[in-house]
Amino acid sequence: MVNAGYRRGAMVGRCNTERGKVQPVELATYAAVAMGGLGNLPDTIMSRSIIIRMRKRAAGEKAEPFQPRIHELEAEALRIELAEWAASIAGLAEMAQPAMPDCIADRNADVWGPLFAVADLAGGTWPEAVRMAATDAVLSAKASERPSLGAQLLADIHACFGNADRITTVDLLDRLLDDDEAPWGDLRGRKIDARKLAEMLREYGIRSSTIRMPNGQTPKGYKREAFDDAWKRYLPVSPARTTSATSDTDPANANETGDGTVSEYNMPAACGGKSG
Repeated sequence: MVNAGYRRGAMVGRCNTERGKVQPVELATYAAVAMGGLGNLPDTIMSRSIIIRMRKRAAGEKAEPFQPRIHELEAEALRIELAEWAASIAGLAEMAQPAMPDCIADRNADVWGPLFAVADLAGGTWPEAVRMAATDAVLSAKASERPSLGAQLLADIHACFGNADRITTVDLLDRLLDDDEAPWGDLRGRKIDARKLAEMLREYGIRSSTIRMPNGQTPKGYKREAFDDAWKRYLPVSPARTTSATSDTDPANANETGDGTVSEYNMPAACGGKSG
């Protein structure tokens, strides 16, 4: 219910029991809530919130102390003024469709949209100031966001491919495990293996296949083209493909030519750019 409370009109279903009968009901969950604490709140709450981080005062930094007897009276006068103004623009605010900065979409747009509408109605420097603050907050949150295990796997595999257009499952696992700081050597007490790798990649529609190697062997492995869509969707920067196995314009760049023979095979660099 807390997770759904950030969006006006959101409902959750519950079952009530009255006189031995179970009746499904829908409950409205919207509520403006201010929460505070040490460290981070759960991700499901953080992603639905406007986050204001507090920092310890630096040496020599001065802050006006809060004095309830004085400041509560000032705050009450401001509250009355804001309430009167809010009532006067309520109808306009409900109909508003504020413009969004390019980096703000989806849930972030749901969270920041009402503030943009209020800022636009307030006028002056508020529209620009609020959008600058929102852009900074959203980009900062994305920069500090820890990627999911699946997204990290996609990024590490991209590094493992280097300029190659295919890689054997054995080579890929060796390169993933070569990075001591990556989690692949300890997934709940076990190293990643071919089965676990296939299971994780299946979530992105990626499957291994039989690939042709320069020596004529045909082991199981992965082709670069199988990752292109997932890399575009889940990595911050879309990896550019530097080689092609099916180039129509330059067959010399292909690993497998049109007549079924194998040309030059580009061996991938180790993960993270280290040489093998």
